[in-house]
Parts: sequence; C-alpha cells; structure tokens
Amino acid sequence: MNKSVSPSGSRLHGKVILVTGSTTGIGEAMVRLFAREGAQVMIHGRRRDAAQKLAEDIGEKASFVIGPLEDPKVPARLVAETIGQFGRIDGLVNNAAAITHGTIAETDQEAFDRTVAINLRAPLFLIQAVLPHFRKQGGGRILNIGSINSYCGERILLAYSISKGGLTTLTRNLADAHAAEHIQINQLNVGWTLTANEYALKMKDGLPGDWPTKLPKSVAPSGRIHSPEEIALAAIFFLSDEAALINGAILDVEQFPVIGRNPTKEVE
Repeated sequence: MNKSVSPSGSRLHGKVILVTGSTTGIGEAMVRLFAREGAQVMIHGRRRDAAQKLAEDIGEKASFVIGPLEDPKVPARLVAETIGQFGRIDGLVNNAAAITHGTIAETDQEAFDRTVAINLRAPLFLIQAVLPHFRKQGGGRILNIGSINSYCGERILLAYSISKGGLTTLTRNLADAHAAEHIQINQLNVGWTLTANEYALKMKDGLPGDWPTKLPKSVAPSGRIHSPEEIALAAIFFLSDEAALINGAILDVEQFPVIGRNPTKEVE
C-alpha cells in the first residue's frame, strides 16, 4: 500500500459504489480504499474465485458479481444485482478495459469490436441502466476511467486509443445532458501505472526485474510511475460530496502536461 493512502475515514460513508474490472490493479485498489472510506462496494470481474476472495478480504462492506462486459446483457445485470444486494446505488466506476495491442495492419475486426464493446459500449449501457435509479434517489456519481492515450495514443494501441477517445466524448456529452438532474459524470485519464499486470507485461517484453526503479526521467520525472492506490485516491474525490458541483471534468493523472508538452526538450 502506498504511504500516501490515509487510514480509514468517512469520505464515502453510506455510499454504494459499483466498480467494474475490480479484482486486480486499479479497480482492486479502488474497492479496497472506497470500503476503508465508508462505502459499500460491488466488485466485478470475470473470475469468481478472485472476486470472492477479494470480497471476503474486504469484509461485510463488499459483495461481488461476475460477467463479461462484451455480453450486451451484462451491464444492466450488474446494476440490478448491485441494487438487489445493497438496496441502492450511489456511484458507478467504469474501470474495466481491454488493452488491445496492435497497429492498423495488425488490428482485425474481431479484436476491434471486442475492444470497443468492453471499453466504450459497456460504459454507455451501464450508465443507461443506472440513470433511472439515480433519478429516483435525487442524483448520483459516475466516474469513467480513461487513458492519456485518448488524445492520440501509441501506434501499437490503436483500437484501445480509439475506444478511450470515444469514452472522453461520452463523458462530456452525458455530463452536459444530465447536469440538471444532480448526476455528475467525470473522467480520469490515467497515465502509466504500476499494476501487477503491467509489471508482468514488461517482464515478458524482456525488461529486468527492477525496471520500475530504472525509468528515464523523460517518462517518469519523479523517478517512478503511479501506484494503483494513487489513482484510487483521485477517484475518491470525484465520488465524494467534495465534488458535488464538478461535472464533465477530464483529469489527466499524469506527470507531464499531455497538451502543449514539447517532446524535443526532454528532461535529462
């Protein structure tokens, strides 16, 4: 756990929050921290064993639901099961994502369709399913987890970047459409984060075991990249009452400015 994570608090006291893709990485960090801050959390993933273990670890504040988001029937079911378990829903975090690698020459229709289904279509229909419940309750919070790749993206992350660009437009469009209903929809565009999956991927690519400590300042001026817990801390703000009047915001959680940075003047 990152040292900057505070002890148990009440910033999310009494709130019920569904977090998709929350059995590992950033999603796991969020449900753990949300519960510590007073929320009841619905864990979502594909593997029942992992979701059940995490729910048991968190305790009575947590439950779990299983389902592949590329299945069009799953988004509405996740919302329904959250309400069935806890009696209400106050927050939705669209965190789950398929990180599909491939240039335009390497991207086939099946891979593209699956990426868009998970990263863009599922958040849209999760929001569609949750809106009626938010209206009945007098409001609610939605946080979409995007990526700095939404601005352009790496050439080997074409489908992923397109899907995250669409998510940014979705966030702004729906925030504008539903602002008068006390429904806040915001987004974190996350930069490079040291999840267990990212560590394993870079090891597979041939980097040494201590690669997180040997990053050039051109990508990590602080000497390290984000921890999942730091992303979770940013998420808490947007789901708490502290952000009651913030809507349609896209926060870049990154160490360099994404817009306006001059890449020819790298930090030594």
